[in-house]
Amino acid sequence: MSDAGFGNVSIHQRRYLGSKSKLLPLISDILEKEGVEYKTFADIFAGTGVVANHFYDRSDIVVNDILESNHLSYVAFFGHEKIRTVFLCSLLGKYNALTDLDENYFSKNFANTYFDADNSKRIGYIREDIEKLHSSKKINDRERAYLVTSLIYGLDRIANTVGHYDAYRKIVTPRKKLELRPLVITPRTNKSQIYKMDANLLVKQLRADVVYIDPPYNSRQYGDAYHLLENIAEWKKEKVYGVAKKITRTHIKSKYCLKSAGNAFSELINDIQAEFILVSYNDMGTSGNTRSQSRISDHEIMSALERRGAVTIYEKLFNQFTTGRSSKDDLKERIFFCRIGQKKTLVPTKTGLVSNTHLPTYVKSPLNYTGGKHKLLPQLFDLFPKDIDTFYDVFCGGANVGINATSKKIICIDKNEKVIEILNLIQQSNFEDLNQKLIEIINRHGLSQSFIYGYERYKCESSGGLGQFNKESFFRLRAVYNSTKSEIQVVYLLVLVLYSFNNQIRFNSRGEFNLPVGKRDYNGSSRKNLANFNALANNKDITFAGGDFRNLADFNLQTNDFVYLDPPYLLGLASYNEMGGWTEKDETDLHLVLSRVNKKGVRFALSNVIEHKGRTNDLLAHWAKRNNFKIHTINHDYRNSNYQTKAKNSVTKEVLVTNY
Repeated sequence: MSDAGFGNVSIHQRRYLGSKSKLLPLISDILEKEGVEYKTFADIFAGTGVVANHFYDRSDIVVNDILESNHLSYVAFFGHEKIRTVFLCSLLGKYNALTDLDENYFSKNFANTYFDADNSKRIGYIREDIEKLHSSKKINDRERAYLVTSLIYGLDRIANTVGHYDAYRKIVTPRKKLELRPLVITPRTNKSQIYKMDANLLVKQLRADVVYIDPPYNSRQYGDAYHLLENIAEWKKEKVYGVAKKITRTHIKSKYCLKSAGNAFSELINDIQAEFILVSYNDMGTSGNTRSQSRISDHEIMSALERRGAVTIYEKLFNQFTTGRSSKDDLKERIFFCRIGQKKTLVPTKTGLVSNTHLPTYVKSPLNYTGGKHKLLPQLFDLFPKDIDTFYDVFCGGANVGINATSKKIICIDKNEKVIEILNLIQQSNFEDLNQKLIEIINRHGLSQSFIYGYERYKCESSGGLGQFNKESFFRLRAVYNSTKSEIQVVYLLVLVLYSFNNQIRFNSRGEFNLPVGKRDYNGSSRKNLANFNALANNKDITFAGGDFRNLADFNLQTNDFVYLDPPYLLGLASYNEMGGWTEKDETDLHLVLSRVNKKGVRFALSNVIEHKGRTNDLLAHWAKRNNFKIHTINHDYRNSNYQTKAKNSVTKEVLVTNY
């Protein structure tokens, strides 16, 4: 860290995770290129404040962060209260000359960890003296902030760390004496508003021309990384815990580091009152250190922004700072620019220009169909041909197989028109618009949202689930759905599925949804599954259509096409075939259809169970043998399925029958 002239320290001279100093030229260029005129620039996840500082000469600024150490820095650098610079510099000189100090709160807790014993005594003495000066009204609020900020910048230069305080180096490092330096305070004529609050609450009361958003990217809480600086800033002299000597940090935990980050982001964007939004977000995807993986996908960001206006994406190669080992050394940091009110998009978001690295290897359907093949996909795709023009997923159910196919074209077919309606709803919706519709129904009917409020709010525990709380509301919603004949009915059905037993779909003989309430709700995992499915469905040539397998032979199948089928199993009765069941006639008809497909020279693969509970599917075995089809054994595991719950100790042999 270099001096800022005359030994002074400027605002950018501090180590900080995700600092945007290198992106300042790009942000300025974007605003200039887009022809943005602004009088107020709001940085609502400001960190060290370098972005707000960059724009302070050009406009009024709003600066906000939930950490007190950052808030005090804003008061020092951007505050309007008068400060006595000469007096403050004399105090800094006095502090730098301190020797032979007694033990204090800081030295007792932190000596020979992040700092040596002597520096720990200095830090504790200086911080206590600043507080005494302030409480006796010898210094004002901004002068207090100035001195604490100088202390924080000074100790950050000598800390025995790699830039954060999750841990300290357990090796002997050369001793450096703590030295406090004056801050570079540049007089400005523009106004500043300084906040320390939840950004989601702030935007409800804030009006600005440009709002810049740089939220935490991953699960690493800034309150954990900078707990020591928070301890010094707050100076409550709390008890510290563990090897890292951390204080209680519950009050500074960010929702953007949790699984509910996507929901928090969508609420934030929805409530912003501005003309322009800039979002800086680095998509770590699913590679790299697990804790460094991003919480919000590019697709979620785009979906939320496109509901507010036209979006343009700018990129810059950026060396990431990750506190764990990562396989990504260089990443493209994206800045999403949204011009609010112009060309709002409520249609599906195409993310061709946006990274899909957040997507898992195999996307999971939000519909948890009994016998769904998500866990078996690696085995299945290893057995599928690689040169496919059109992939047909017949009996697609939740479309776990079809959505993950990589062919030029994909057609998913199912007899259950209700399932197809849901799949088309997901595909044809802007994700954030669909998400808001789901939440509106959930709130209107009093259903739980555990991933936002936790289980405690509903007086439930994760092990027991939320069924008891949701039961009455679920039954009322189910009754509304079964009596509703309108376009919104399919959205009701999706909510029911998300809250139903095992997130499954079942209808009685009258066509009424009749599953009971389940243990879970629309939580972080189901939201992520929905977002991922929506993203993939809108970046592939995929069609969801109703139809009977018997019509398959009438399709214009070509030799480079491929047909995958996952019918109800003759040896098991599942909820998906209660409306009419699956009989030996159905099984025989299926074999006849596939025999015709085989004669056309079209490849197929059939999932089925050939042995179960001591019984054998002789129809399948004889048909496969007669036609010289190959039978591949599949290692199965349906832990969340009624289909074989009472036969866990019985032999169940699942197979894939292929004609190639």
